[in-house]
Amino acid sequence: MNFYTLIAKYPRLAMAEPKKNTGIIRLFLLTIAFAGLSLFSYGQNANDTSQNLTLEQCIDYALHHQPVLQRSLVYVSIARTNNAINLAGWLPQVSASGNLIHNLQQSNSSSTTNTSTQSSAGSSSTGSGGRFVNTFISGVTASQTLFNPTLVYALKSAPLYVKQAQQVTDSTKINIVSSVSKSFYNLLQTLQQINVLKEDTARLGKNVQDTYHQYVGGIVDETDYEEATITLNNSKAQLKQATENISPQYATLKQSMGYPSEKQFNVSFDTLQMMKSIAIDTAQQLQYEKRIEFQAIRTQKDIQDQAINYYRFSFLPTVSAFFNYNLAFENNNYNNLLSNSYPSSLIGLSFNIPIFTGFARLNNLKKAKLEQQVNNWNEINLKSNIYTEYKTALANYKGNLYNMELLQKNETMAKRVYFVVTLQYKQGIVPYLNVITAESNLITSEINYTNALFQVLSSKIDLQKAMGNITY
Repeated sequence: MNFYTLIAKYPRLAMAEPKKNTGIIRLFLLTIAFAGLSLFSYGQNANDTSQNLTLEQCIDYALHHQPVLQRSLVYVSIARTNNAINLAGWLPQVSASGNLIHNLQQSNSSSTTNTSTQSSAGSSSTGSGGRFVNTFISGVTASQTLFNPTLVYALKSAPLYVKQAQQVTDSTKINIVSSVSKSFYNLLQTLQQINVLKEDTARLGKNVQDTYHQYVGGIVDETDYEEATITLNNSKAQLKQATENISPQYATLKQSMGYPSEKQFNVSFDTLQMMKSIAIDTAQQLQYEKRIEFQAIRTQKDIQDQAINYYRFSFLPTVSAFFNYNLAFENNNYNNLLSNSYPSSLIGLSFNIPIFTGFARLNNLKKAKLEQQVNNWNEINLKSNIYTEYKTALANYKGNLYNMELLQKNETMAKRVYFVVTLQYKQGIVPYLNVITAESNLITSEINYTNALFQVLSSKIDLQKAMGNITY
């Protein structure tokens, strides 16, 4: 089992200059279909102690640290808290009150002055014949809702609101898996391109040295040496550009993961496992129910059904039981105010029936039904969008897979052609232009195959997402 490590941190990626004999240190060899390798590991520093993260580890990290996901989890907690608030009306409601009264002027008539404590459930009063200047009345009121249409609606819709918040979280997780996977593959694609270009730079560096010595020895024309140098410079320019792309692509992957920007890590993957995971059953039928967006709109329709039922039965009365207990203290002297008490208590039922509300109930019911029609049309439109997305992803996957298989064959043939043409040139059979052409074809075929490979992997993610098969 062979292992190769690539320096992936942008500031430390160095472009090796061609040297005599030994030339450039070859960091990575791209083989046909990656069949000869079992594990690649790309790092931001070959000698640092940063951890190596596979795609699965990157996804797992993102599912625990991505800010957008953490925010959606907070929304689930908010939904549960809102339900607790809305359902609090089913619990007994208890309150205490008190009134401290000092009579500034009293009537000399025999009428009675009444002081009462009130609550929403009922009221009780304590009478004073006007004989005392100071009065203190305290009371405790308890009520229990027996039936309330609003509370019934809150009870039935509570689990639906939690389900809706959880579906938003699930949708966020799916998007994170897709985003991290595609960012991971884009980074690996660039790193593979760097490997190809470094291999190409090594070959071209040796060709420059060989043609230079042949030119000095009078074997070839000066133009052969210049053409070799031009080709080498072009390869070095491509290598530099690919190297510069590493830093922003690492930043994109870190952002998708929620990884701290100041920390570094290496990316690695099992090549054989990656090649095996390319295949997917394209004969599967599209099932709309698997898409989280479709599940979410069904939940929204269920919530709207509860709203329709609420407005339909909101004419029903609200019924509650209540209990009041009052304790009155009266005295002309503040110091002896609490010496004598006069308790009173009562229990009862209260109800409220809406008789006429200005047609608000009927209009709210009509509005709720219209909003449900909007949900129905949204569902139809969503199905159309899902179908289009699925067909597009399926076509891209099949096309990219076929393209990858052809480019793999091209790469194999380009390597063989380059080997043969190089031997022919050394034997003086063909001009150096043939070597340049063969070298250019080899570079192009290697880069195209690398791009095609990761395009297949990315298009597979799109297809899985379109079919609702992404797991997390």
